Amino acid sequence: MAITDLDRYRQMVSVMDTPLTALKGVGPKVFARFEKKGLRTIGDALAYLPYRYEDRTTIKPLNELIPGEAATFKGVLKRLEVRGYRKRRVLEGLLVDERGSLQLKWFRGNFEWLLKKYKEGEELIGYGAVGVFAGRKEVVHPELELVEEDYSASETDPVIPVYSEVEGVHQRQLRRIMKQAVESGAKARAALVPPKAQALSGLDPRWWDSPGRIWRELHFPSKGGEDLQKIVTGCRHVAVLEEFFLLQVALLLKKSGDESVGGVRHSPTYTLVKKLLASLDYELTGAQRRVLSEIRSDMEKPSPMHRLLQGDVGSGKTLVALNSALLAVEGGYQAALMAPTEVLAEQHFKNISALLSGLPVNVKLLTGSTSASERESILGDLATGDIDLLVGTHALIVEDVSFSRLGLIVVDEQHRFGVMQRVKLAEKGRTGELPDTLVMTATPIPRSLSMTVYGDLDLSVIDEMPPGRRPVATKIIKERGRKAVFEFVREEAKKGRQAYVVCPLVEESEKVELKAAVETAEYFAREVFLDLNVGLLHGRMRGAEKAEALEAFASGKTQVLVSTTVIEVGIDVPNATVMLVEHAERFGLSQLHQLRGRVGRGGNESWCFLLAGANVSEDGWQRLRVMEDTNDGFRISEEDLRIRGPGDMLGTRQSGLPDFQIGNILRDGPLLEVARRMAHAVLDDDPSLGSQPNLVIKWVVERRWSSKLSLLYSG
Repeated sequence: MAITDLDRYRQMVSVMDTPLTALKGVGPKVFARFEKKGLRTIGDALAYLPYRYEDRTTIKPLNELIPGEAATFKGVLKRLEVRGYRKRRVLEGLLVDERGSLQLKWFRGNFEWLLKKYKEGEELIGYGAVGVFAGRKEVVHPELELVEEDYSASETDPVIPVYSEVEGVHQRQLRRIMKQAVESGAKARAALVPPKAQALSGLDPRWWDSPGRIWRELHFPSKGGEDLQKIVTGCRHVAVLEEFFLLQVALLLKKSGDESVGGVRHSPTYTLVKKLLASLDYELTGAQRRVLSEIRSDMEKPSPMHRLLQGDVGSGKTLVALNSALLAVEGGYQAALMAPTEVLAEQHFKNISALLSGLPVNVKLLTGSTSASERESILGDLATGDIDLLVGTHALIVEDVSFSRLGLIVVDEQHRFGVMQRVKLAEKGRTGELPDTLVMTATPIPRSLSMTVYGDLDLSVIDEMPPGRRPVATKIIKERGRKAVFEFVREEAKKGRQAYVVCPLVEESEKVELKAAVETAEYFAREVFLDLNVGLLHGRMRGAEKAEALEAFASGKTQVLVSTTVIEVGIDVPNATVMLVEHAERFGLSQLHQLRGRVGRGGNESWCFLLAGANVSEDGWQRLRVMEDTNDGFRISEEDLRIRGPGDMLGTRQSGLPDFQIGNILRDGPLLEVARRMAHAVLDDDPSLGSQPNLVIKWVVERRWSSKLSLLYSG
């Protein structure tokens, strides 16, 4: 039944917040072990779901085990001993029943502990993948338990949960504690999703009837066999949808709140925009025009814009951002563009200045390398409104930087900034109106990820590349192929082309033996490309040194530029046709895609060579093959999300990811879509959640997400 009594729900929360020490068998030592796993309360324990279930209704006789399948089995231990094979110790056991036998093997682990734990003649129940060796069935590193000591090996508990290990706590003891926690938590659980939203879930209504039953079944399923998977999947979907529903409600409330705040209402004349577009020797793509229309519509509204502009490498995001800035300038406001690195900020400044040549727009650059005298002059002109567009780095948010009338902020490569940095920039205006915010990313964000991290932003996607952009041919190169690649670079240089060489580190690491940019540059200059000019660029160089290195490469003076990932974004040298990435297996796929985007920008046929190290794992080869197979940034991004996870993909420190207890955006992406529709259904009827039945939802959302919402990207 839906909760309508807020006090009663608070009592439920009180139960969930009860420390595990209130349970029988959880003293200080055991609690300390649980705490290491992040388990402190009954609520934590409730969310600590089994990673698999031992279905004792389907225990197979040993002679019926099928190689290649994982199975639960039972038998008597007849032998357990350590044997040596070519200087390698192996622990071998033999399990038998009335119909057959099964070899057990361990190649690693504490053999002495296992020998003490399991004795010949004891009946064991086990689980593992069945294989065959020398014509005999075997299970390597099986999970075993003594049947006689398992408290729940009875007909009344046909399915046994198996939890991720809590160090020092045996599964039998862990299950006893979890049984108490689940019973306490399940009794207190109450439904949070209103009937109207439940109806949109697509689930059988019976799954929503008893929240307590959901959690009991998730931990201790009542049925095995064919019903087991159906029960667990249905219950888990309810738990995940409830969690996702609360987040989506929070994001929609935040978005609604942002829209209610007073912002800048731009009234552009389109004079500057028309002049800029007329000066171009190419037409905007249909996608660019569509996105600009979306941005213009937002900027003409009285509420502040919060929009994410997503587009693949080379799709023309900067030109869209510049047009947006001109809309602000035409209305008498100022615009700011903040980039994460000096190299990128300088590149933006250079490109924007060239595009605006002849137009009455005052553009300045402010970075950490700006001289004191120049900085003082810029700050003065900025405060009086003489500067129309300021491009810079984190230097834009220093305390003494103040705008006269800030109307638009553009944040490039937004995942590299913390939210508070963007908030500080938005507060730099003096008008009391919140400026519009446009955040950009060249990393295509999978929808499941964007709905959690950027769910309160409106999304614009440039899904079309400008005419003339040719796909970059990509090839994995093993060690033996290096000389051929170097010769290819030399041939390209003879044609007047240029090449990048990217290395993971600036200097050698004691822990990771990777080639360093400095040493690689010296190696190429002295031993490989004696007849070519080799330059060096890395993040530890001073601003003037970086600018000099970039200018030498852009002008063609340098033919091979050895660099770290400082060139990952923003560098635009149309004459560069070759990208070599050293130890490519060490990079994320989205990062490799960004690096590949540095070439092929001039219409010439271009190549990206991924130089693999000597010891690449099979998983590493699979990732690199993705780069060979496709230039589609969205497919690469999805694969990157699957392999590295959302935190690493966005940058763990500033990812802003919500901490789901049950849901997993990699596995449960489709449920996010459903939860969004469920949240809309509730808020469409009750936008402020002020009705009696929805007060509880509002209270839970504020309690769960209010402090965390500041970590989500909202500009």
